Amino acid sequence: MRTKYVHSEQHSPNLSPHTSNTRARIDVQSHPGRGRTVSDLVADYAALEQILDRIAASDSTSCDAETVAELAIRHEHNIRRMESIGNQRIVEVSDRDAHKTVGCVTVTEFLQTKLRITHPKKRLQAVQALEPMHAMTGEKLPPVCPNTARELAAGTIGPDHVHAVLDVMAKMPAAVEPEQRARAEETLAEFATTLTPREIGAVGTRILAHLDPDGRLTDDRDRARNRKLNLGCQDSQLMSKLTATLDPITRALFDVVLAKWAAPGMNNPDDDQSPKGDHADADPQLLKDAADRDCRSQSQRNHDALKALLDAAVNGGLVGGSHRGLPPQIIVSITDAQLREHAGVARTATGSDLPISDVVKLAADAQVHLAVFSDITNEPLFFGRGRRLASQAQRLMAFAQYKGCSKDDCTTPFAHTEMHHAEQDWADGGLADSPHMAPACGRHNRAVGPEPHQWSTEKITDGPDKGRYGWRRNTDPPDQLRANHLHRVDELLQQHSTSSDPWVEPPNIEEPPPQVLDVEYPRAPRVDITWPDAPLYRAAS
Repeated sequence: MRTKYVHSEQHSPNLSPHTSNTRARIDVQSHPGRGRTVSDLVADYAALEQILDRIAASDSTSCDAETVAELAIRHEHNIRRMESIGNQRIVEVSDRDAHKTVGCVTVTEFLQTKLRITHPKKRLQAVQALEPMHAMTGEKLPPVCPNTARELAAGTIGPDHVHAVLDVMAKMPAAVEPEQRARAEETLAEFATTLTPREIGAVGTRILAHLDPDGRLTDDRDRARNRKLNLGCQDSQLMSKLTATLDPITRALFDVVLAKWAAPGMNNPDDDQSPKGDHADADPQLLKDAADRDCRSQSQRNHDALKALLDAAVNGGLVGGSHRGLPPQIIVSITDAQLREHAGVARTATGSDLPISDVVKLAADAQVHLAVFSDITNEPLFFGRGRRLASQAQRLMAFAQYKGCSKDDCTTPFAHTEMHHAEQDWADGGLADSPHMAPACGRHNRAVGPEPHQWSTEKITDGPDKGRYGWRRNTDPPDQLRANHLHRVDELLQQHSTSSDPWVEPPNIEEPPPQVLDVEYPRAPRVDITWPDAPLYRAAS
């Protein structure tokens, strides 16, 4: 059955979309795959890959300018259609738990590692809104945004337009009538075919203003649903962007904190005489002098106030005495070479990176733990205890070795992991010694088991990951052990780079310190052997 629909060209004068010659009429196959076999679908994808190879090898030099432009338009049009088909494939993977057949514990992990989707959660939100989903009782429900789904399937809008529509729908008050909500989604989908994502947001603002002109429909449910605070990834300067949507009470509390902690002259990291904390006990003249020297902007004072507040919370004991067996403090792992050369980047237990210059500042008041590894096997030599739960010392040792979850492609930092009995499960007689344990996040720790779709962990015996535990599916060959390198990027750069690469650390040209061995001879005094700088002499008796 073929379904035809025609876009209406009658719009509000103030919100009129641009006309397009490609939108006059679009034909869509409602069920193009009905009656086809699995082998037909597999053959179609194989044929598609062959067609793409031919297109990639083709040259458009002989085409005129108009044809080149038309080919580019058709190319993007088909990419948008493939986005919709890809959403259907994702639903099928989720419904059948097919992600477990390729070694993924969750659908999100499948999207991130196998489909290589940059923002898997945003993609899943689009899938849930655009595709028919099953209810708890089993019946199939229509899409939440059917008109947006139809336009994406037709190729008239792309994923950015879809997310712009979904953002507007998420801001709609819960008290809005279903009929009005459906009409708003239809209008947004129609304008999305001609407007940019930014313009869709402007249209959505107008629609929301019409639906709730005096704000009476917005209630605590809407504010609770839209509250959020996101900490972005670190950039090349190791800086992070913090974005938030605060509810009214949180905003009021934050204003109170900034009024005291972000006042001019307060908590200035560039001024040793600047009062710290709040200025309740500060000398008024000292505060006035510090304010006169303060050249920071208001945004910088806000940043420094938040930093001082977090420092007071962490070092003042407000976050408790332990988190997953570790002290709730900044825990950093560095090598002696980094500390000696004051160069490089250190990884914290929570997954953030710190320049060595900052680590040196923190080390002034830090408690140092020495983790020793064998130069040959990379196995921990101590910190082991025969108990079920890992001690704090054992967790510190595991952090120094793994930096995060040991499962390959898992981004979970060490502070959010559990200690997994990697050699043998505790219930099966496994030991809780450090050489027999590895960190694993909750979902991957529970993924280990004897079933075919589950995982096993074994110690890697050769290669650059020798001494660490690797993961493999139970259906994989025994030698297919995979280690996680995401938390040890520096090691990867060193292993896969040449000496001419600027990020490779130069070899240490300093002579190693003399090594002393104690050798006991029978019926003879002790002999001290030192090399390589001096010849061997027998110690004086």
